[in-house]
Formats: sequence, C-alpha cells, structure tokens
Amino acid sequence: MGTLTRLSIVTLFAAASAGRAGAQTLRPVSLHDAVDATLTRGSRVALARADSSAARAGVVGAHEWLNPTVSLQYTRDTPHYHGFLEIPIDYPWLRGPRIAGAEHAAQSAGYTFALEQAAARFDAETSYVRALAAVAHDSLSRVNRKAADSLRVLAVLRREAGDASDLDVELATVNAGQAANVAASDSLGMIAAVLGLQDVMGMRSDSVGIALADTLAVPAATGAPADIGATLSVAAAERSVQAEEAAYRVARRSAWAAPSISLGLEGGDPTQPYVLPAAGMLVPIPLFNRNSGASGVEAANLDRARAKLALARRQSAAEIAGAVRAQDAALERVRRDQTLLASATRVAAMSLTAFGEGAQGLSAVMEAQRSARDALAQYIDDVATANADAAAVRFFTSTATGG
Repeated sequence: MGTLTRLSIVTLFAAASAGRAGAQTLRPVSLHDAVDATLTRGSRVALARADSSAARAGVVGAHEWLNPTVSLQYTRDTPHYHGFLEIPIDYPWLRGPRIAGAEHAAQSAGYTFALEQAAARFDAETSYVRALAAVAHDSLSRVNRKAADSLRVLAVLRREAGDASDLDVELATVNAGQAANVAASDSLGMIAAVLGLQDVMGMRSDSVGIALADTLAVPAATGAPADIGATLSVAAAERSVQAEEAAYRVARRSAWAAPSISLGLEGGDPTQPYVLPAAGMLVPIPLFNRNSGASGVEAANLDRARAKLALARRQSAAEIAGAVRAQDAALERVRRDQTLLASATRVAAMSLTAFGEGAQGLSAVMEAQRSARDALAQYIDDVATANADAAAVRFFTSTATGG
C-alpha cells in the first residue's frame, strides 16, 4: 500500500475513534477476536459439532455387540419351568462393513465440521471487512462534512472581501448540505455493519458494543492448491461415498438375518430331581423376502452419494478458479486506485490553494474535492473487496490437511 493511501485510511480510522470515544466505552475487537468468537459461539459451528458427535457415537454403536435376551416360561406340562438365554450371533461379513461404514460416516462428519468452521471463519472475516469499510466511509463522510463547512465559511469570507459572488456562497451551501446528508447515511450504514458483525460473533445486536481494532490493508494474494481433491468439501463427499458403499454391502448380505443361540435350563418334573440343560438355535429363513427393498434403497443412496461427489469436485474447482480470478482483479483495481487517489488528492489541494488566492472558481474546487473523495471511497471499497476475495480463496481452498 502506498504511503499516501495508508495514511489516508489510518487518519480516517483515527478520526472515527476520536469521534466515538466521548459517547461510550466500546470493547476493542480485532479480526482475530472476531474469528475466535464466531468459532466459539456461532450457531453453524454448534450445529456441525452436534452432527460430528452423533457420527462418532454411531461408530461406538457399530462396535457394540447385540444384547442377549432372557426368556422365562411356565407350562402345566412337565417340566413346568423353562429358562433360556438367547444370544444373537453377529455375522463377521456384516459386522466388518457396518463398522467401516460408521467410521467413514464419522470421517465425513469430521470434514463437514471442519468445513463449517472454515465457513464460520469466512463469515467473520467478510463481516469484519464490511464493518471496516463502513467505518472508513463514515469517517470519510465526517471529514468531508467538515471540509464542506470550511469551504462555505471561506466562500462567505471571500464574498465579504469582494472576491466571490452570492452564487459561490450558494454553491458552497448546497455542497455542505449534501455532505451532511451523506454523513448521516454513512453513519447509519456503519452502525448496521458493526451490528451485523456482532450478530455473526454471537453477541447482542441491538446496540453497538465493540470498536474495530484493525484497519483496512491490502491483502497478499493467495493461490489455488495443487490438489483440488484435498479440499474439505470433496473429502467429505468421498467419505460419504465410502460409507454408502459399506451400507450397500451390509444390505445385500442381510438376506439371511442374524441367527441366535438359545441356552437354558428346565425343571419342575416330579420324576426328575435335577434341573436339566436345554439348548436350541433360531435361524431366520429368507422365505418371503431377501431384503431387496433395503438393498434398493441403499443402492439409490450410493448413486446419490457418487453424484454428489462428482458435483463437489466440479464445484470446488470452479469456486476456487472464480475466487482466484476475483482476487487478482480486485488487487489490480487497488493498484490503479492508489495512483488515481494520489493524483486526485494533489489536484484537490492545489485547487483549494488557487481558490484561496483568487486564481480559481469555487466550482472547480468543489469538483476537485469531489473527485478526491470519490477516489478515496472507491479505494476503500476495492480494498475491502480484495480482502473479502482473499478470504473466499482461503475458504474454498481449505483442505483436509489443515490448509
């Protein structure tokens, strides 16, 4: 960032801080603080955390063995008393895929949780940047309002000295009124942007309670990753496919339901003084169905998961390429803005000096100041856009390895 543009924005933020210092005590919040608060108290992260916990609980459930069943019976025929312990048998060719599917689902939920964290971080960064831009615009409007009032006073003094006309005073009056209206509008926009940031951070958003501790700065360019398939969205989709493949295998192998072994004791026979052992085995027979309905559902779920994976890969590549292009274009606009802002600022200063010396009319001064104001406002917007685009690149390129 050039020296002139850096000083311009820093001066604007200093003016805004000074203007609000006497009104109320605000808690200073940096971008890092905003991101931490969003990750800690944000709603979307809390929901994703619950989904991830549920998926991990599913892994625990997949490893658990089925509980046995106790059956106690009494009959009028001898022996009268019967007690059986029925132990379900879990087929290895069903247990293995079921556990693998639960583990893949948990991994997918973990990647989704990481993706939601990255999305929450992106929301915090873009909201903070928007608030920074709104504060800068508010500060610029305040400075412009004071400059317009000063220009009107100068026009009145020159008219009294015979060097300006009533038209010059009227033009300066209209300019000062317009500057006041813009300042009032930008003040409301600044409040709305800060309240929006507080909402993203999980704070109350009915009144302003924070002050932005950072200032706008031109971000460094971020490039695309070498491996698009490592992005969190693609990794989550890949694990979902693996989980559905395991579920499909379980459904196809479940035509024969799990059997159970029955072990027990019988007693109550007057002719037999001892309790006698009893045993049996229950084997479900796939006579009327072979689990075709569940297999069809799982096959459809697998097809859907594969289609989502293909879509995730295409979308990830397109989003990364688009974000990188937008970032490069924004940085190029910022570089042009720096040159234009320096020139417009010099023209405004020279025009005001010429007007004070009577060498230039008021309309030329107002036009020069308007050009400088518009150049600085455009620079603020372009720097904010560049920061938002850089945050988008970081979000879309978030990888399963922590990138």
